[in-house]
Amino acid sequence: MNQVKICGLNDAEGYDAAQQAGADYIGFVFYPPSPRAVTPGQAAALAARGGPARRVGLLVDASDDEIAGILAAVPLDILQLHGEETPARAAALRQRFGLPVMKALGIAEPADLARLADYAPAVDMFLLDAKPPPGATLPGGNAASFDWALLAGQAIPLPWLLAGGLTPDNVADAIAQSGAPGVDVSSGVERARGVKDPARIRAFIQAAR
Repeated sequence: MNQVKICGLNDAEGYDAAQQAGADYIGFVFYPPSPRAVTPGQAAALAARGGPARRVGLLVDASDDEIAGILAAVPLDILQLHGEETPARAAALRQRFGLPVMKALGIAEPADLARLADYAPAVDMFLLDAKPPPGATLPGGNAASFDWALLAGQAIPLPWLLAGGLTPDNVADAIAQSGAPGVDVSSGVERARGVKDPARIRAFIQAAR
């Protein structure tokens, strides 16, 4: 069964919908420029609602102190690095905080897949996302996709999720073309920018499976 991550959850309605619909991962965005950003306190209040999904913290070039502050407030299961973190930085964070690390990498052409080998020893999972479009101010959540067929048949060395421009309408096709074992969605299950739609969350998870 394909795994599903619902990212950018910032209210109780969306959080509960993701948990009840059977999401494997729920993502909190700790990046203030994002319309989906939450504070550690807000994330803690949502996490306290419970549910079986693993809690992922999306970080963009965060400092050790910032991460320590987040973890002091909310128990996370995975650190998702969505900035320019190097393999050495990823390895250092994994060692310091004792949590699995998921590294997001932007994909636009076959050459971009070469970076996987550099990061594989340092992280536990990959999130293969579309590269941000020109002029984008966010590293992800831009509703942009890439050629999913680039990933078909590739020997990706770690568990991975496909992201970028996925919706309830195209996710089944994306999985079929890419061979992805799991998917990640944020903007594709929103009714307005930064506002999750419980019906779209349920539809996405159903379509992904």
